[in-house]
Amino acid sequence: MTDDFVSKAAQWDSPDKINMTKKFLSEMLFNVNPQSGWKAMEIGAGTGLVGLNVEPLVAKVIMVDTSKSMLEVLKQKLNDYSKVEILHGEVFNYTQQDIDFVFSAMAFHHLDDVEKVIQHIATITKEGAWVVVGDLVTEDGSFHGFAPIPYCGFDTAVLSKQFSQAGFDVKLMKIYNVITRITDEKTSSYEQFMLVAKRL
Repeated sequence: MTDDFVSKAAQWDSPDKINMTKKFLSEMLFNVNPQSGWKAMEIGAGTGLVGLNVEPLVAKVIMVDTSKSMLEVLKQKLNDYSKVEILHGEVFNYTQQDIDFVFSAMAFHHLDDVEKVIQHIATITKEGAWVVVGDLVTEDGSFHGFAPIPYCGFDTAVLSKQFSQAGFDVKLMKIYNVITRITDEKTSSYEQFMLVAKRL
């Protein structure tokens, strides 16, 4: 498995990333109220910018990522009292049906097969579990400098349908943030959506 984040991990926690994380967390926690007894999972945990803010609110967070280098940065932030379990690899490696809350911020576009991941989430979540996904609305590929990634954002209607077909009730789909990048050539705007769904 190729680690595409080896050169980026150490400098990942930039002011822009931290600001983006704050906006995601604010919107997510406005819509979902994590409970102290919940077992949560973050898909695409990276260096823990999102998950470590959820950790104090729940009983445990399973932090999943395919990038070993990103997880090494995350490990440096943990201590003996951390309620974090790190899973290096794909979410498919987790098979227990005991998750109360799944969240993912700006990671779905890196997944090879989103529909398959959604179907797997349905098999590891309890009835009534919450899922929150934040990512990009369909864009032209310029967000990642036209580098080859699995998804250049998402058609929100299609993603909502995939969740519905997998056994979730989509409670919310909204644009919660717009990322603006200014270069000498042009100004580009990228919409970020949030999907909130509940396991039936």
